[in-house]
Amino acid sequence: MFHEILAQAAATGLTGSTSAIEVGLAAGGAAIGIGAVGAGASQAVGRNPGAVGIILAISLTIIAISEGTFILTAFVLAK
Repeated sequence: MFHEILAQAAATGLTGSTSAIEVGLAAGGAAIGIGAVGAGASQAVGRNPGAVGIILAISLTIIAISEGTFILTAFVLAK
């Protein structure tokens, strides 16, 4: 569904100061950030399996911040 939204934005263009290319870059940055968090979390759990709860909580918080930044860029600032 996400790729359909980006394709539609690229096809129709966005009004305002945010272009489809900028939204795509924001989506790519969010995806890279989430991947880095996932990789770091899996390494951390591998080193210390007893801390899985703390690592999961921190990972989900950072993922939420990354997604929130993308949503602000894509939908709120595009107007």
